[in-house]
Amino acid sequence: MKSRIIVAEDETITRMDISEMLISSGYDVVGEAADGLEAVDLCRRNKADLVLMDINMPKLDGIRAAQLIINENLSEAVVMLTAYSGKEFIDKVKKIGAIGYIIKPIDERTLIPQIEIAIAKGKEIEKIKQKVHEVKQEVENTKIIHRAKEILMEKYSITEEDAYKKIRKLSMDKQSSILSTSKNLLNYYSRCNKNEK
Repeated sequence: MKSRIIVAEDETITRMDISEMLISSGYDVVGEAADGLEAVDLCRRNKADLVLMDINMPKLDGIRAAQLIINENLSEAVVMLTAYSGKEFIDKVKKIGAIGYIIKPIDERTLIPQIEIAIAKGKEIEKIKQKVHEVKQEVENTKIIHRAKEILMEKYSITEEDAYKKIRKLSMDKQSSILSTSKNLLNYYSRCNKNEK
């Protein structure tokens, strides 16, 4: 499947040139923006693999637009375009979490390898984020099951193992997962406690 790219550049000729280079190299340019606000809006409507963002943009500058795109996870990767190579620009770009920095004028020979690396890095980061999310979810789920066991242990004066067996039996009887049975138990006892008050 072709990688999806959004090109955000205020100079029409430059934007058209970049899009042409990308299309001729087999990429799918899913949007072109002439200002920062339009770039963010395009990203909200079309999840792209990569956004090429000029730093110097009207309405909303490229750095702030890129920051919004990264914070809202609207694209897997952002690469900044600029005519400047000053350290203050590079530091700003590093701070917001952009994956690359390309200095104009842009030619196909230098653009395409940068794009390939940025897309690969973006996918790698996306996988890491997904893994972190899964681990956090697993920890949360374990806490819920543990809390349900604690309630049963306290209520029936039973061991942790017996409490787990009770939850497992309830799960099998109701044909639901141990997690949803634990959630139901927590909700049930929470309601009971409120009624007692």
